[in-house]
Amino acid sequence: MLKIDAHHHIWEYDPVQHAWIDDSMAVIQRSFTPADMEPLLQEAGIDGTVLVQVNQNLRENMVFTSAAEANPFIKGVVGWVDLLAADLEDQLDELRDLPKLKGFRHIAQAEPADYLSRSEVVRGIRQLGKYGFTYDILIKPHQMEAAVELVKICPAQPFVLDHIAKPYIKSGEIDAWRKLMYTLGAMDNCYCKISGIITEADWHSWTPEQIRPYLDVALEAFGSRRLMFGSDWPVCLVAGSYRDVVNLAADYVQNLSVQEQQDFWGGNATRFYGL
Repeated sequence: MLKIDAHHHIWEYDPVQHAWIDDSMAVIQRSFTPADMEPLLQEAGIDGTVLVQVNQNLRENMVFTSAAEANPFIKGVVGWVDLLAADLEDQLDELRDLPKLKGFRHIAQAEPADYLSRSEVVRGIRQLGKYGFTYDILIKPHQMEAAVELVKICPAQPFVLDHIAKPYIKSGEIDAWRKLMYTLGAMDNCYCKISGIITEADWHSWTPEQIRPYLDVALEAFGSRRLMFGSDWPVCLVAGSYRDVVNLAADYVQNLSVQEQQDFWGGNATRFYGL
């Protein structure tokens, strides 16, 4: 069974650029490289990965695609581009020649709640599809209505929801998030990553039983043909090991059919990103 980790990062740690990594996350206040990840993949039986943007600059696209060329296990890259740039189409025309670059992401979770539904943002995202690029949606629950509007008015654009929209697992809130997950999942141009979940729970005391209701919603909303596994390594290390994240997913999907498990572990990511 092909297994793809559809969401991980690398970075050269800089305390200013990575100020979001505060002292509560001291375990990841260092650099992480493909060489750090490769043994974890081998130990967990993961065949390949998708490397996802961290910094909002064009230089990272070059760094990440070079890393993908040098490390065959990196099958695809999600980069960054300024969706509001006046010369966006020219930039995309150049960027599409970068090896293994599959799509883009913006740290929309740091933007106002209506950001993704703003006309200028929608206009930029619509350009991505012309060049065959996907878009990763990184948001929190209070931004989901704007994401729904975006996905609805861009039916030809492939989207994937990162980290199941970061529900408030630690506090147990689920109702409002669940309703909007069903709305997003009803649109077949939107996929969903089972990723970044343990970091939304209590870092020191989370349990699979606490997380299962949120996984149930993601599965019910998107179905097994539009869910994909992602580790969110190394961010996940603040709450558990790489193996903990893999085991959590494996335990959850073990009762699905063989075909459904194949889709979840690798088929859906391969199809979505064109790996």
